[in-house]
Amino acid sequence: MEVALSLQFEPVDGLTTAHIGLLWKKYRSQLPLIEEHPPLDPAFEKFDPPRPKQVEIRFGNKPPVPRVWFLSEAKTEVLQIQHDRFIHNWRKVGDGATYPRYEQIRDQFWGEAQAFARFLSEEKLGLLSINQCEITYVNHVGSETEEVDFGKAENLIANWQSLTETAFLPKPEEVSLNWRYRMPDDVGRLHVMVRPVWNEKEQRFWTMSLMARGRPAGEGLERAFEFFDLGREWIVRGFTDLTTESMHSQWERIDVSTK
Repeated sequence: MEVALSLQFEPVDGLTTAHIGLLWKKYRSQLPLIEEHPPLDPAFEKFDPPRPKQVEIRFGNKPPVPRVWFLSEAKTEVLQIQHDRFIHNWRKVGDGATYPRYEQIRDQFWGEAQAFARFLSEEKLGLLSINQCEITYVNHVGSETEEVDFGKAENLIANWQSLTETAFLPKPEEVSLNWRYRMPDDVGRLHVMVRPVWNEKEQRFWTMSLMARGRPAGEGLERAFEFFDLGREWIVRGFTDLTTESMHSQWERIDVSTK
């Protein structure tokens, strides 16, 4: 399982790898490991009719600042930073990791985001101008003792009806599904993806990702975290609507139930 909270903001052009090294000091006691990865592209929820993609050509001698990960010793906690993203991930690593409740992850990220905003101000790099928020839950569903049938999505998705073998087509070998839901007043969307996956032991699992993304209803971290709360509600209720009762039990829905 994985949970991620992401703040996307207007690019901080003055942010360099040297600044990120200084920033690490604020988190190093809890996140002592560090990695570098390619930066993520910006992502926005847009509600206008789709337009052809424009080819963007950039000139300049300055190389892109990498996306830097600060990690806990167990690598279950990850803080990702780049010139326009600030992301907190919790991910299950190994059998011993215990999933923390949403409130715990939210509170931790609130403190991390406040420290980041103060750092930008102290280093005279500008204010944190947030333009999109994302909250994502990723679940892996399967069994280590029984083989998952990738052609039977009805075991996972409520009210799903597969083609039978009496039709011309046989039972599908595997099924992948996508949904996209518009949230009220166009504040954002809920994206749902279901994919068949194999783990490192060559065992079959379903992975279900639910991600709410949109623009906060105002400036500042408070409005951004209000969107996280709304997005989390949509994820929990969307999961309940889409999945079977057996999946509710397997994924322990009570642990993320809304209040």
